[in-house]
Amino acid sequence: MLWKEDNRLMRRFDRELLVIEGWGENGLRVRAALKGRLEDTNYGLVYGEGHPAQIEINGNHARITNGKVTCEVLPTGKLRFYNQDGRVLLEEYDRNRFRKEDEGFNSALEINPRTFSPVRGTDNYRLTVRFEAMDERIYGMGQYQQENLNLKGCIVEMAQRNSQVSVPFMLSSAGYGLFWNHPGTGRVIFGNNLTEWEAHSARQMDYWVCAGDTPAQIEEAYADVAGKAPMMPDYGTGFWQCKLRYQTQEELMQVAREYKRRNVPVSVIVIDYFHWPHQGDWCFDPEYWPDPAGMVRELKEMGMELMVSVWPTVEENSVNYREMLEKGFLTASEAGNRMSHLGRTCFVDMTNPEARAYLWEKLKENYYRYGIKIFWLDEAEPEYTKYEFDNYHYQLGADMEVGNLYPREYARMAYEGMEAQGQENILNLIRSAWAGSQRYGALVWSGDIDSSFRSMRNQFAAGLNIGMAGIPWWTTDIGGFHGGDISDPAFIECLIRWFEYGTFCPVMRLHGDREPHSAPIGTSGGGSVPSGAANEIWSYGEEACGIFTEYIRLREKLRPYVTRTMEQAHEKGTPVIRTLFYNFPEDGMCWQVEDEFFLGDDLLVCPVFHAGCRSREVYLPAGCRFRDIRDGKVYEGGQRLLFDAPLDSIPVFAREGKLCDI
Repeated sequence: MLWKEDNRLMRRFDRELLVIEGWGENGLRVRAALKGRLEDTNYGLVYGEGHPAQIEINGNHARITNGKVTCEVLPTGKLRFYNQDGRVLLEEYDRNRFRKEDEGFNSALEINPRTFSPVRGTDNYRLTVRFEAMDERIYGMGQYQQENLNLKGCIVEMAQRNSQVSVPFMLSSAGYGLFWNHPGTGRVIFGNNLTEWEAHSARQMDYWVCAGDTPAQIEEAYADVAGKAPMMPDYGTGFWQCKLRYQTQEELMQVAREYKRRNVPVSVIVIDYFHWPHQGDWCFDPEYWPDPAGMVRELKEMGMELMVSVWPTVEENSVNYREMLEKGFLTASEAGNRMSHLGRTCFVDMTNPEARAYLWEKLKENYYRYGIKIFWLDEAEPEYTKYEFDNYHYQLGADMEVGNLYPREYARMAYEGMEAQGQENILNLIRSAWAGSQRYGALVWSGDIDSSFRSMRNQFAAGLNIGMAGIPWWTTDIGGFHGGDISDPAFIECLIRWFEYGTFCPVMRLHGDREPHSAPIGTSGGGSVPSGAANEIWSYGEEACGIFTEYIRLREKLRPYVTRTMEQAHEKGTPVIRTLFYNFPEDGMCWQVEDEFFLGDDLLVCPVFHAGCRSREVYLPAGCRFRDIRDGKVYEGGQRLLFDAPLDSIPVFAREGKLCDI
């Protein structure tokens, strides 16, 4: 049975209710449920509801069109999507016995496009949605620790882990985008014989498809329905100094003063974890941080913002534990033990608006009132023991059903609190994200990665894909987090190459847990926690320090350009760093190159990703000329060339006539 209801195309067959409607420009939202009704929880689809669509019904066959995208509903209930030229973009995978006129495969496999398998003991389903494999390249989906930029042929887990970020929007070279509007755990297989999306626990099927003539059109259509980042504050575009961990106020101030003495500009300097007496106190340990107001005041006089680490963990001997437990502000578990691997600690339930408000009041009282206007929201997945997704429960629902929302609601906590104080252009660093996190000023970093060239290559793919998943603000720990010995020449080479690459990332941030560690300086509170080795630019010898300094000065020159690029992200949802094909979609070679990227419209960056490498091949996109910013030489696009890449330099090119002062 097919019918039109307001702006929706409706179909009922047996227990399934299927609803398709226009949602945003060139987009269709597709939902199905077995309960006779749909739930209106929008999760990631915040804007675009009710967009006009044209609906045609002819017996047991129907079509719905919104701009460039059309969905055809076949008599079997199978769905097929077309662009404005009638080319098939996407179609469901259906292997059943059909009559000839039903246009299905006459198959004995009996595999349905949409499968709802009951999750026993709940009102939910294990949902599987299948599509025919297409000849396509696939990008987006968030941040994964692998070198694959093109995700075709990959299995992608949709779950948050330390260094893994699930944002389930994919962009296809075939001319469409798909957003999987399920915030619970699951996976997608982008196979060569089948594409299969799976939600482990869902109440209904819910996804969104859009069509576009270019990657930019698709990306901007998604940003219109999922939301865009605020304008990045000016201090976000400079150099950020960080290490694990400054143990005292005096240690941090000595570092800040030394940068000032050397006339090396620092925009943000960071106080990392365990500056507090106990997890969940959310305040400075006065023994080691005696004068927060004076510290912030002096840093601002030097042109530096102070960022302070916040964890969503509450240990049993925290001053806030008992009250939060009694008020139901802590996450629960299915199996009784709610404590994490981080000691006798629980996590704040960020899906509970009262818990978010409670936490913000603590941050406002103990940090914000001193002038601290940027927070490092760590442990945002959150990082439970062994990632037991079937064990934890929030106010909003079970982890398997809604858990991927946690980092977004964490970012929302700080954003809405700061917004209520009248702050604009809000930015907070966070270790995970989901669709819509960008709306809450989330700067995602790639987690606790290892210090190696292989890891740097992984971050290259991760940064480009998370940008195409709608999260434009992204950064890495320059040099990686784990395992870098500051006296090891091999690590110093990796760090230099990473620093050169990081100069052209959306945010340039030096951080890491360097070896050898230093001992604790006390027996209680923050003093009982050890620290990593020094991680300032002068910690690695004169040659490295000279290279770092030159690249920080280059970043300073680039800041007006980076600001203009951030304006594009704010206004249109454009990624800050981009694949070559994003800027040059008509150049087929740009879809093949996976070791170069653009910062904004005009700056082509060619990092060095391998030890001992002192030259590298570069492809210059066709259609314009490029100037090597190192020596000013100009080259015609559409060709591969070999360029020198000594340790102190990587090939970087500006479009001819652009960025002439660089």
